[in-house]
Amino acid sequence: MITPQEITGIILAGGRGSRMGGIDKGLQNFNGMPLALHTLMRLQMQVGAVMVNANRNLAAYESFGTSVWPDVISDFAGPLAGFLTGLERCESPYLVTVPCDTPLFPLDLVSRLAEALERDDADIAMAAAPEPDKDGHMHLRTQPVFCLLRIDLMESLVAFTQGGGRKIDAWTAQHKTVVVPFDQPGDSAQAFANANTLTELHQLENH
Repeated sequence: MITPQEITGIILAGGRGSRMGGIDKGLQNFNGMPLALHTLMRLQMQVGAVMVNANRNLAAYESFGTSVWPDVISDFAGPLAGFLTGLERCESPYLVTVPCDTPLFPLDLVSRLAEALERDDADIAMAAAPEPDKDGHMHLRTQPVFCLLRIDLMESLVAFTQGGGRKIDAWTAQHKTVVVPFDQPGDSAQAFANANTLTELHQLENH
């Protein structure tokens, strides 16, 4: 069994927040505290250690009492830059990635990803959740920013990003990836709802 102590969590707060008008998304208020701090407290219960990936307002993130690391790739290279930062800084065998803007992610996220990774002897476990398509039919959609990774994937990710790769799916497709559905009875329909605008953020506060 992979234990929580073998897993380090990284909160991805390094984006531009362009759909929120360029503000630092992780520092926006959610139910009385910064969004990334809410995420941190939710993740801390599930892993041995947590760090934050941020590219600005570093002191504000450091005030949460955790280590904060900017992207190792310059120019806001997207979530994979955060993945790579985490893999380089991680001191445990596994890294789990969680974005700062999805505050209701499951409290058993990490344990279910770890169970599937071990069961399938996979390199990556990726969450998936039901989402309605344009016709209203529900189908499972992968949530690639919610991944559990073996840290020995670092060299592969360095090579991929140095080659100009930016898309998570294109990189994970190179490795044995197990998709973990969060569609069981009791799983919240809002678990993977993310806030791209302040309006969406305030709507999530009421759940």
